[in-house]
Amino acid sequence: MAGLGFRVLVSFRSRDYAPDMSDTSFRMREDPWRIFRIMSEFVDSFMTLSEVGPAVTIFGSARTKSSDKYYRAAHDIAKGLAKHNLVVITGGGPGIMEAANKGAAQGGGKSVGLNIELPHEQAGNRFANVPLHFHYFFARKVCFVKYSLGFIYMPGGYGTLDEFFEVVTLIQTGRIPQFPIILFGSEYWKGLVHWMKAEMQDRHKHISSGDLDLFKITDDPAEAVRLILDYERRVGPPAMMSKAFA
Repeated sequence: MAGLGFRVLVSFRSRDYAPDMSDTSFRMREDPWRIFRIMSEFVDSFMTLSEVGPAVTIFGSARTKSSDKYYRAAHDIAKGLAKHNLVVITGGGPGIMEAANKGAAQGGGKSVGLNIELPHEQAGNRFANVPLHFHYFFARKVCFVKYSLGFIYMPGGYGTLDEFFEVVTLIQTGRIPQFPIILFGSEYWKGLVHWMKAEMQDRHKHISSGDLDLFKITDDPAEAVRLILDYERRVGPPAMMSKAFA
């Protein structure tokens, strides 16, 4: 297989292989065509999501069990948002994503799942009534943010932290409006927030004191919903496209 310029299996389902990066001739042949695949993901997702209405994205671990308190909380939050005609967007997988899609669907709302091809762990859940499938992480990440007016972070791993710091950076730098960011579960998030204040803010001065006010922490599903609804009533969906996507 190495002699053919391929070596790493990326997707067992689609049988796509990553080329050997030393094979410059392969990149020159394939990269221009890859642009069309990237374009198709953006075109398909933009056309679909531009019609669903104001949305809130809920992030969290794919490994959370249905018996977990955070699974139940994600379900209740999503159901509450759906009852107020807000679309719920998730990563479309199991765990917290399943809980939120299930809650939104049971609340009579649009339940969007942005599923991603992975060699393990991720499989689409059956509660997303607006499913979209992605090959590229970066295209999926754009869609999480572009169509949302609020973001809720349940306990999660690297992916959840990645999305949290992505959105808080976009807000801090003025690339998107100051949408509500909610960290759900004070017990889970307190260590990270303590480190951010003690190390990033106080000791090293890498962030300003106001940067820690860009998000709120709660343990109450009803409060999470209220914070989103308060923002929607006061500000509403953005009248103009965010600088990040213009």
